[in-house]
Amino acid sequence: MAEVASHVVSSPASAGAPKLNRALNLWSLVIIGMVIIQPTAPMGIYGVINNKAGGHVVTTILLAMVAMLLTAISYGKMAAAYPSAGSAYTYVGQEMHPALGYITGWSMVMDYVLNPLICVAFCAKAAMNIFPGLPYYVWITIFVCFLTWVNLRGIQTSARINETLCLGMTIVVVIFLAAVVRFVWQLHSYGPGYFSQPFYNPATFRSTRIFAGTSVAVLTYIGFDGISTLSEEVENPRRNILVATVLVCLITGVLSSLEVYAAQLVWGSQAFPSNQVESAFAMISRRVGGAALFQVINFTLLIANAGSALAAQLAAGRLLYGMGRGNALPKAFFGVIDPKSRIPRNNVLAVGAFALVGAGALEYFSHALGGGAYEIGAQAVNFGAFIAFMGVNAAAFIHYWLHASVKKVHNFLLPALGFLICGFIWLNLSRTALVLGTVWMAAGILYATIKTKGFRGGLVNFDLPAEGE
Repeated sequence: MAEVASHVVSSPASAGAPKLNRALNLWSLVIIGMVIIQPTAPMGIYGVINNKAGGHVVTTILLAMVAMLLTAISYGKMAAAYPSAGSAYTYVGQEMHPALGYITGWSMVMDYVLNPLICVAFCAKAAMNIFPGLPYYVWITIFVCFLTWVNLRGIQTSARINETLCLGMTIVVVIFLAAVVRFVWQLHSYGPGYFSQPFYNPATFRSTRIFAGTSVAVLTYIGFDGISTLSEEVENPRRNILVATVLVCLITGVLSSLEVYAAQLVWGSQAFPSNQVESAFAMISRRVGGAALFQVINFTLLIANAGSALAAQLAAGRLLYGMGRGNALPKAFFGVIDPKSRIPRNNVLAVGAFALVGAGALEYFSHALGGGAYEIGAQAVNFGAFIAFMGVNAAAFIHYWLHASVKKVHNFLLPALGFLICGFIWLNLSRTALVLGTVWMAAGILYATIKTKGFRGGLVNFDLPAEGE
């Protein structure tokens, strides 16, 4: 693919075209990142990780945090070099090759459009537990229409809603932790290793199981990179993107570790029934707080996934805009900003439509496969995400080490370790996720082949706006 484009074009955006609105400060970025990820992030996938890792959920969460922190640093440093809505797509294309940038962007599209889809499906299921009278397909329509409507109102409206959601979810996490403390306090006997077994239980510890569990546990952090897609809508992006990205990963890792450690003190290392893994955390909540806490957690997970879908749709729209502006996707549709709301309206609508159709298809295949489609979809998100993570680490290595006039050891070690760890986790994804991801990538390469008539024409350019615009 060496002939996809012979050079990278970096030019200011057209003076008369509408621009994205720089309305976000550092705090808004952190809040958006936390809502994309969710303060309750490990709750929805707790049962899956527990069964795969033999109960070592907290261990896998901490291992995943190491990889994500290294990658978060690379994202932040590259955002300082290229403050663009295209995020990893731009970083890899600028530092390595436009064709590799396109491949990275295409993999990110898989990640970003699947995330809202999975969240909408989860919300519909949770809503049916509370209001069983409405069917699944009605619920996914309600959620997609509401989330799309909110995102069409502009970045400031989305930011305010995100702040409210984040505060509410944090309060519920505190209530859950308090209930676990009361539960543990009332126990008369703990047994040997009670407080250390969540980290290491010799009876169930297997390295292969830990690696398999970690490949799912990284879902806890998926979405932190969405912060970098907002580079053109944030004040002082060269500083704030780095700080916000690292802070979000660190806060998520600490908070998630506390949540799953508390849950493991209650549940131990025993496996959950295969038909109850999605509601595993709610089952633990029932044990420590009765039916009331069960319903609170169930409703909170609904709200959390709605918030995550809202923020993921926001980020996906910006990624598609960056790729459309760079001509990697049809520019007339994806590279357009609405002059009134100053958002990529077409992209928000497209992501919403995909989430609606995809969530319906997910339910169909869940019945056809006898369950498991939700887990497959979740791991498919990781396929695209980790290709982007490896690409960003590689771009940071090239920019800050190979091309640097002064070689600093940390600019070598951090991106190199981030690349290797992300690559290892990627290889430990499920076989089904790898197959689905490969099909997606093949479709993207086929599209590029047709678009460039066998790679004889230009595929992509990178149009970076001035920071003050």
